[in-house]
Amino acid sequence: MTNLDIIKSTYEGANSEENGRNLLLYLAVDVRWTEAAGFPYAGTYIGAEAIVENVFKRLAADWDNYQFTVEGYVAQDDKVAAYGSYSGVHKQSGKHFIARVMHLWTLKQGKIVCFEQFVDSLPVVEATR
Repeated sequence: MTNLDIIKSTYEGANSEENGRNLLLYLAVDVRWTEAAGFPYAGTYIGAEAIVENVFKRLAADWDNYQFTVEGYVAQDDKVAAYGSYSGVHKQSGKHFIARVMHLWTLKQGKIVCFEQFVDSLPVVEATR
């Protein structure tokens, strides 16, 4: 599989469970995952367990229908970028949001070693209020 194929498999599976399984399959043990400053889950997390606890479990607890709609990809050498929009409804406030986003992935020998999020966090934060 190419780096692009690996990243596509984390977004384009039959359902979110398949996407999650593919993500875990391709994460390097010491993967470095950075959620953007200003985003509700901002920070850098090392390893799959830290990512699941600090990002994915919190997303599931805080949002209904949270999703990333991918509009396209750009791939070059060891980097793949996926860009599009986040959307969802905050469970506590009931507010819906849409925010532009780009994920930058770095891969080495078929494993994801780094993820960095770039996002317009203001619509997300405003939906939590």
